[in-house]
Order: sequence, then C-alpha cells, then structure tokens
Amino acid sequence: MQIQLLKDERIDNLEYKDLKIIQNKNGFCFGIDSILLSDFAKDIKKGSKVVDLGTGTGIIGILLCCKTELSQLIGVEIQKEVCEMAKKSIKLNKLNDKFQILQANIKDIDKYLNKESFDAIVTNPPYKKNLTGIQNENEKKLISRHEISATLEDFIKVSSFLLKDHKDIYMVHRPDRLVDIIELLRKYKLEPKKLKIIYPKEEQSPKLILVKATKNAKPFLKIEKPIYIYEKTGEYTKEILKIYGKE
Repeated sequence: MQIQLLKDERIDNLEYKDLKIIQNKNGFCFGIDSILLSDFAKDIKKGSKVVDLGTGTGIIGILLCCKTELSQLIGVEIQKEVCEMAKKSIKLNKLNDKFQILQANIKDIDKYLNKESFDAIVTNPPYKKNLTGIQNENEKKLISRHEISATLEDFIKVSSFLLKDHKDIYMVHRPDRLVDIIELLRKYKLEPKKLKIIYPKEEQSPKLILVKATKNAKPFLKIEKPIYIYEKTGEYTKEILKIYGKE
C-alpha cells in the first residue's frame, strides 16, 4: 500500500503478525510499555467499544485490533501531527473499519463522546508530573512524557465518565505513582482489580506497573505474577518473546 511519509517519518515493523507503525524519529517513539499494555488488555471481550486515551501514534490500538475481537476503537490524541501519523498507520494496517482517531484534549471529551457508552478504556498516560524531571525535550516529547495537557487525574476522571457500569480500564504507569493511581481510581469509582509489576531483570527495581480497574465493582485486588523483561544474559525472557509472538 502506498503511504506518503513526511520528512523524518519512518515505517517500523512491530514484529507481530506483520503489523507496522509510522513514527517520527524526532518525536516520541513507542516502548515496551505499549506492548505490555496491549497484552495485558487482550481479555477485552468480543464486540467491545474501546477508547485509547492519549493514543499517540496508535500502537496500542493497532495491536488490540489484532489481539482481540473488539468492534470499535477510538484513539484520542491532542497533537495534530501525531494524529496524522496514526491515521496513516491505521490505513497501512487496513484497520479503518475498526480504528478511528479523534484529535482532542481528553479534558474536552464530553464534547465528542457520550457518557457511559464504552466497554473498555486503555491508556498509557504521561508518567511525569509537570515541572519535574528533565524538560529539555521538543514539544512532542514533552506532551507525551509530562502532564502538560492533562494530568493523571484527568485521564482517570475521563475514563470513569466514558465507561459503562462494571466495565474496565487498563493502564500502564510507573511504580512510584501507584499510590496516586489507586487513590484516584477509587475517587472516581474505579476499583483496582489486577496489578502486575514489571521488572527489567531479576533483583532489579520494578520499571512499570499494569493496573486493571472496574467501574463500581466490589473491592478485591489480585496481584499477578510479575514479568521480567530480560534474562541475566540481556536477552528477552520467554514471557516477553511469547508476547511478541516468537515463543
């Protein structure tokens, strides 16, 4: 399929079922957190309507369209150029019938999407609070990494607004924000149900967390078996290779 790339854009192979993604080498490129989240959310039920808040270049949505039998996925992204890349990636992977992009700030979501009309939310929100950490980055990377256009609370509040009763949000974030995440989820009636901790290697500190919460559910949190990304040799573990479809 003929896709017109802009300067500094490239097509990367996702190494999963021949899926591809268009990225800008000077912008924010996806990491293993998106891969892990798409696998964590693969229990999304057949026929579900899903929203990906802060979809970026569409990596999570593209993977979910192939890992689940969802009926519709809307990716919400504030940055126009990133939206255009996502749209091209959707076309490249022939997913136009399932996956649409909405350019908007998630804080304005009530102008575009109806309350309590979705079966699942997936989100990989910015990890860093505004005015923290290194900020000598270009604007695209800053918006992707820091809570500039929307905060963690905004992402969780919007998720509660969009979700039907007893439906689920799947989130990837950093371990140091776990207390904030649980506090905010409960504030907006989203009960944490599953927690999975991601370690780079054994005996190293955790790098990421995956959290599933259900709207208006009863309290019960299951802490799942952790994932280790690398063996001591530096190669991917069998579990990571399985997620990539190579095991």
